[in-house]
Amino acid sequence: MEALPSKQLHPSGEPLPCSLTASQPAASADLANLHHDISSHQIGSKEGHKNVDNSTAALEWAIFKFHEDCIAAADLALKNLGVTLDPCLSYSQHISTLARTCRFFLSNIRRIRPFLTNYATQLLVQALVLSRLDYCNSLLAGLPASATRPLQLIQNSAARLVFSLPRFAHATPLLRSLHWLPITARIQFKTLVLAYRCLDQTAPSYLQTLISPYTPTRPLRSACTRRLALPPLRSPASRARSFSTLAPQWWNDLPTDVRTAQSLTTFRRLLKTHLFKQHL
Repeated sequence: MEALPSKQLHPSGEPLPCSLTASQPAASADLANLHHDISSHQIGSKEGHKNVDNSTAALEWAIFKFHEDCIAAADLALKNLGVTLDPCLSYSQHISTLARTCRFFLSNIRRIRPFLTNYATQLLVQALVLSRLDYCNSLLAGLPASATRPLQLIQNSAARLVFSLPRFAHATPLLRSLHWLPITARIQFKTLVLAYRCLDQTAPSYLQTLISPYTPTRPLRSACTRRLALPPLRSPASRARSFSTLAPQWWNDLPTDVRTAQSLTTFRRLLKTHLFKQHL
């Protein structure tokens, strides 16, 4: 009989992540079936003893492989539609990769900056850098400012490059001059646009089911202000960053004239003006 590897199953001694517990019932059922097969063998003969030994070894090997796969999956990061997903959904690896890619494009633009006007540089930066910062940025909603800070530093560097200013120049006046919303406001802008489309029934159906308009139990003036129903106060902590939780909170904090905009174009214009005043 081949000896089992001597590799330690869980070197850190920490519990497995929550994202792995969903696969444990199926594996436990397989192990239970294998244990039933062991108990059904005859043990009255040498051949029976041999079958039991082989089945026990198979059970031990199955348990070892199960834990090994769980440990490997804990550090696994998957990429879907260009977004790197980690088990904890912290998007730290995605942000690092995105920042590295944007720095590469900024470095290339900086090489040809002496031959470009400010307007041409702005177009290049918006096409190659800001478009990547805005791609799927609503997934970063609810992250702390420290997590999105690398992306904000990229945007600050891009603004300095447009005006050919040194590295330590103050970036806030530059963003105001370029009419660029900071990263946090851009994430909020994208989320609120999706919320408007859900109310307008132009968003995908799976998003429309996540939020619902607020309907008072009796006639109130707030019934015509186009508010959203807030999630339950005792909602799980895992939903604190979800679209169904953040979108109603951010939406209800908007001025009434922004929430009641008659078209998406008007809503985007009013929303950008509101966020511009709020963040810059």
